[in-house]
Amino acid sequence: MEKNYTYLAVEQDNDTVITKIKTAQRPHLSEGYVRVKVHYSSVNYKDALACQKNGGVIRQYPMTPGIDLAGEIIESTTDTWPVGKQVIATSYGLGVSQPGGFATEQIVPIEWLVALPEGFSLKQAMILGTAGFTAALAVNALEQHQLAKTAPIVVTGATGGVGSIACALLSERGYQNIIALSRKEDSDWLYQLGVKCIEHSSQWIPEKSKPLAKQKIAGMIDTVGGELLSALIPQMHYEGVACLCGNAGGIQLTTTVLPFILRGVQLIGIDSVQTPMPKRQEIWQWLAKNQQIIEKLTIQTKTLGEIPQVAQDLLAGLHQGRTLIQMEMKE
Repeated sequence: MEKNYTYLAVEQDNDTVITKIKTAQRPHLSEGYVRVKVHYSSVNYKDALACQKNGGVIRQYPMTPGIDLAGEIIESTTDTWPVGKQVIATSYGLGVSQPGGFATEQIVPIEWLVALPEGFSLKQAMILGTAGFTAALAVNALEQHQLAKTAPIVVTGATGGVGSIACALLSERGYQNIIALSRKEDSDWLYQLGVKCIEHSSQWIPEKSKPLAKQKIAGMIDTVGGELLSALIPQMHYEGVACLCGNAGGIQLTTTVLPFILRGVQLIGIDSVQTPMPKRQEIWQWLAKNQQIIEKLTIQTKTLGEIPQVAQDLLAGLHQGRTLIQMEMKE
């Protein structure tokens, strides 16, 4: 095995945060960990925040960001996870409190590993990544409430990673009335995911808010939060269900109790970070069974060195779909 590996470092320099591609000697492998040769990672909104000042993600510097990775075990301290096994690792403290997936190799605690499902590739796993995992959690939560397949389902931030995959999964599961909300003008590609209509988010924010408004939404997957979510909750159907899984538009939620006590509206929080391992394994198996949606997604492939620009574009609202990071472009 090579003695060195390459990674993206995020460092704090006085009042600024800088990113650098670095090469270092491979660290010692402690008991309870494996060393993974990373084949693929992906860029999520959280990764973009990690690359900027005051992003609120990284706990200490320097750090290797990247909350996703997929690869092959090349060194192990346990027979349970042998050398050669292909694995996925997402969230927990990856790329936040422990070096993450933006590296050619990474050390990962065995408790964070998910075996790659049969019939699923490492590349497919990272095209979906945390965004797909989060979207799948939200779609599964909606399905548990047995909404009619013709009921209006709103997806906010639909051109983003979580939003676009949520649209594709909902369509794949038979939902026929998916309303995609986005701030972007060039979002017609969402129709190929199976959405019924695409509308600008501003159309759903009234000039004057009311505690209760006309009932337009049976189910919702919200990746935005803030003003938009606050405006949508009063428009939920009786016993409507809203799955909240993002804060790209802000962390504030302004509402009253009326949608909840007069209409029985339910808010469900979707946490992909600390999802218990049995549920995590179940969701990855479910994604593998629904992998055909990948063909519909908008995907770009980048290298380690291109991550900082992707992060800037994502935070500036210029990014659409999913960005796959391939460690060795010759593969």
